[in-house]
Amino acid sequence: QVQLVESGGGLVQAGGSLRLSCAASVRTFTTYAMGWFRQAPGKEREFVGRITWSAGNTRYADSVKGRFTISRDNAKNTMYLQMNSLKPEDTAVYYCARQYRLGFGEADFGSWGQGTQVTVSS
Repeated sequence: QVQLVESGGGLVQAGGSLRLSCAASVRTFTTYAMGWFRQAPGKEREFVGRITWSAGNTRYADSVKGRFTISRDNAKNTMYLQMNSLKPEDTAVYYCARQYRLGFGEADFGSWGQGTQVTVSS
């Protein structure tokens, strides 16, 4: 079972940038499609984006498209989420997870990390 650890969250002003990291505990990470989700207070966890194992294909939620970029470094067993032009509505706990099934819902992913808080001030 892969273990995932997110880092890089923090407080940033609107319009700013942050880069989150997701470190995996196993080398088989290189064969997984991986995703990012987020959960704002009082809301359900929502899909942010996904990257295939080869980094050849990415998919994003409409709310972040053009502002967020997912990448991965398989040599470091790490996935990244570059977040630019941040908005107050991006405030949430961000989670990384492994994709187990086709689909982009929460049930299609597992092995969740503990999350990292991102707060965007206006």
